Amino acid sequence: MIQDTFGRVHDYLRISLTDNCNLRCFYCMPEEKYAFAPAAKLMQVHEIETLAKLFVAQGVKKIRLTGGEPLVRKDAPKIIEALGKLDVELAITTNGLRLNEMLPELLAANIHAINISLDTLQPDKFLKITRRDLYHRVRSNIELLLHHGIRVKINVVVMKDLNDNEILDFIALTKHNNIEIRFIEFMPFAGNKWSSNQVFTLHEILSKIATKYDALPVAPEANDTSKRYMIPGHVGSFAVISTMSAPFCDTCNRMRLTADGKLKNCLFSKSETDLLGALRNGQEVLPLIHESIQSKAKALGGQFSGVFENIDTSTLENRSMITIGG
Repeated sequence: MIQDTFGRVHDYLRISLTDNCNLRCFYCMPEEKYAFAPAAKLMQVHEIETLAKLFVAQGVKKIRLTGGEPLVRKDAPKIIEALGKLDVELAITTNGLRLNEMLPELLAANIHAINISLDTLQPDKFLKITRRDLYHRVRSNIELLLHHGIRVKINVVVMKDLNDNEILDFIALTKHNNIEIRFIEFMPFAGNKWSSNQVFTLHEILSKIATKYDALPVAPEANDTSKRYMIPGHVGSFAVISTMSAPFCDTCNRMRLTADGKLKNCLFSKSETDLLGALRNGQEVLPLIHESIQSKAKALGGQFSGVFENIDTSTLENRSMITIGG
């Protein structure tokens, strides 16, 4: 069992497969000329499998593959196949562009729910946000997943004056489809030019939805990061990840392994623990995992309080979102 000093048991591991991506979302990868990590510095298939097995032996019950875009790795099918054999719930977060190519491997690995990052339902705005004209491919692949009975969660980073006027449009998708829309408050990371006045809060999201729908709260599941709701008569549902206005750190059970093999005990943690370096040097990795989690701060990486309006981004120490893996 992996437990921190606040009694939180960590049984959920997020593994980033790459810092590369086939989109260029400004809040995730700020610059077009981004220096991707060389392949030799990334965890290889057997190293990912070895580390994953170690975590599973310590009680990890769920592994989520992230990126960058995890499916741009040429050996992603091998990784998915290897992890699909473990006694663990395997999930993936993707931008959806390659799902039609990878669907057989995902089904074979018993992945029954897929999170897709999609911040707009307007093709022109998709191009503005991602710098790529690929909106219709994403929508087509969402339909493909629904056709195959795969539960879809759509992650929407909500930002004032960019896509907050589309909240009701996203809710409309849940009327006839088994989709969960997950509205995410905009969070600060290196290079994403975050400011507090861009944050569209939980309260504001719910107020917007209340202008048209009567949303009912759903009882939270253990270790939920989102506040979940349903609308009577809708097949799907929605949720809000309120990291900035109403943090949920008290029940956190998540660990993050970056593509270059560094363990982060919090999305906002300053420190990282080099598991890949230790593995390649023949060192014991397990003590490093426990030491990392034992050093975890009570909330938000110890970097800021819950009052997001007071955050000074110049003092934050963290990677860009694409190099963390979300």
